[in-house]
Amino acid sequence: MERVAEPGRHPVSGVDSNFTRLSHVDWADGSDRILSGLDRDEAIVAARFAKDHHVAVGDTVRLTTPTGREVAFVVRATYRDSVLGPVAVSRESLDATFVPAHDAFALVAVRGGPSSRHLAGLQRALAGFPDATVATKAAYAASQEGQLDSTMNLLYGLLGLSVVVSLVGMVNTLVLSVFERTRELGMLRAVGITRRQARRMIRHESVITALIGAALGLPLGIGLAALVTVALRDEGLAFDLPVPTITAFIAIAVSSGVVAAVLPARRAARLDPLRALQYE
Repeated sequence: MERVAEPGRHPVSGVDSNFTRLSHVDWADGSDRILSGLDRDEAIVAARFAKDHHVAVGDTVRLTTPTGREVAFVVRATYRDSVLGPVAVSRESLDATFVPAHDAFALVAVRGGPSSRHLAGLQRALAGFPDATVATKAAYAASQEGQLDSTMNLLYGLLGLSVVVSLVGMVNTLVLSVFERTRELGMLRAVGITRRQARRMIRHESVITALIGAALGLPLGIGLAALVTVALRDEGLAFDLPVPTITAFIAIAVSSGVVAAVLPARRAARLDPLRALQYE
């Protein structure tokens, strides 16, 4: 069970001795044994919180309760990743010191592991509490990932709009290039290149242009992602290079180059060599 109070800007979590049996804590300096044996005047803090407030294991951190009373806790351990808040104390200490507090979530171990039968039983037991939600560990993780997926879908939508804008720019650039090189294209047609070869030349130029954009944009995006990940590593973020996604973006860049070259390549192939040579 975890209870939460919010004194000022930082929520404080209160946990009982069974918390580490059902939830994993990524310790920076500490162990599960410390969390299960916290005294009333002891606390554990997130590594990011400890860094921002310049505290370490053994130091005293002072917190102001919602009633304005200042209380002191000795830091026993620090952790990098957990469902706990920036500061965690024993549940008894939270209930006695921080009022009001509310239950954030309860972890339940069932025999045989999660099942639809157990889930239905817990839902019936909590029917009188409409604000309570029952979920398995996998479902809870999926719900958290779903929030991130929504953000990613928004970014992908913006990326799609940028691709459309880029296509318009590439088409305009290729059309102007064909107009400016009318005599050159006419001379090439006159010395023997076929219409198919003319289309292929314009298409290759478009694909190369698109790949240049991908070669500049992908390393820049990867570098920015790495910097953000390093800055937020204390929040549990880890850098992972999505090779399939990057490959898909490269394929999209090539496809965009081919699509952008359709109209300019058709015009280049239809040029009359004699008229093109006379073009000023």
